[in-house]
Amino acid sequence: MFDQTYATHFPNISPVAFNIFGFDVYWYSFAYIIGISIGYLLIKHFNKKSNAYTEQSLDDLLFYSVLGIIIGSRIGYMFFYDFAGMILDPIKVFMIRGGGMSFHGGVIGIIVGIYCVCRKHNLIFLKATDLIVCVAPIGLFLGRIANFINMEMYGKVTDVAWGVVFPNAGPYHRHPTQLYEAFAEGGLLFGIMLFLFPKLYNKSGALSGFFLVYYGIVRLIIEFFKDVADGHVLLLTTGQALCMPMILLGIMIIRSVINANLGNRSQK
Repeated sequence: MFDQTYATHFPNISPVAFNIFGFDVYWYSFAYIIGISIGYLLIKHFNKKSNAYTEQSLDDLLFYSVLGIIIGSRIGYMFFYDFAGMILDPIKVFMIRGGGMSFHGGVIGIIVGIYCVCRKHNLIFLKATDLIVCVAPIGLFLGRIANFINMEMYGKVTDVAWGVVFPNAGPYHRHPTQLYEAFAEGGLLFGIMLFLFPKLYNKSGALSGFFLVYYGIVRLIIEFFKDVADGHVLLLTTGQALCMPMILLGIMIIRSVINANLGNRSQK
């Protein structure tokens, strides 16, 4: 049924990026490190134009954001995708090296982390989230590339010319959905956020709302091409179901921004 003549076979890439002092650093961990580092440098660059944050508040924003991402991603994965396993063996939550991180759980975690920083330094919450979402696509891009290297989160069997044969997924070529997401949720979204930043940063929440809606819609579409085996909610995959409240929240934020701006204009 599927012509494999022109299938692109997965390149032989080691899951270990490098070894340091006898400790293996995997591509996914490396993606986290590089994404966070680049994101922090960009945030410092953005802050030079507004000076809205002190050095200490930026450091705290980085620390609490990273902590929120790691804890939220892991707990979110176990809660959304392996709840029974978490109940039977709660220690599995701490076994991060075994794999399993959830983007949606990470979003919840980073929201909590940013909220804590804003309370501590008396910052405007949506201003801080606007700053974070502008650099988040860097981590999304690198993370999906790491997923591709790890041969995980691949797509359904296909006969498209760019299909890839993953050694751990049978002889048929499949949609490289990791690369679809790397492009749409990473590279393209990063370009859009850089374009919108100078236009919308003075409107607290606009960038955050746009990010939530854009990511939710794109992820929802790409999920149709994934080979999903981690459960469904009605006719949607778990990932798609989690995107729905994300999109609704984004729409609510955008609506509140629009109403706030209309109110300000009417007062002038």
